[in-house]
Amino acid sequence: MTEKTTYINVPEVVGVFDTFESMQATMYDLMIAGFSRYDISVLGSETALKEKLGSAFWQAKDLEDNPNAPRAAFVSEEAIGELEGAIVGGFIFLGSYIAMTAMLTPISTLAASIAAVAIGGGPAAVIGSLLARRVGKHHKDYYTNQIKNGGILIWVRTADAEKERLAKTIMEGHSGRDVHSHAWSE
Repeated sequence: MTEKTTYINVPEVVGVFDTFESMQATMYDLMIAGFSRYDISVLGSETALKEKLGSAFWQAKDLEDNPNAPRAAFVSEEAIGELEGAIVGGFIFLGSYIAMTAMLTPISTLAASIAAVAIGGGPAAVIGSLLARRVGKHHKDYYTNQIKNGGILIWVRTADAEKERLAKTIMEGHSGRDVHSHAWSE
């Protein structure tokens, strides 16, 4: 079953960015200027792109005005860092908790309990670090792939002419290419 896309009559500004840093700076400045993160989107995952548009090779220029291009919310580097920290911390806690629970017997000493926590937390920390690194790599690969395919796309809904002008100014100020608007948004 094909998913139907709904379009609304709210203008949208689109721009293409050649570096992750310029895209991220644009996102932060748009939010500081009062744009809601719900009004800002980036290109969806490669999987979503294939599901919606097929397996053809797509470039950013082909997608910027394509109403069927899949969209995704922007995820900041800080949020990815927090996720990585939570993964590592969770695994350290889990490993230490399991080891500590195993040592909770009437004959266990404090030293033995501390050793068990260290022994249980160490391998868990390694597993957590590997998983966290994988999350970070996936995030970086997502943007690297877009840059290889012509650039990182940003769409911003603009409620009025002043917001449209402001979005264009911010995007162009951070080296956005082909910054323009269209009369609809997804």
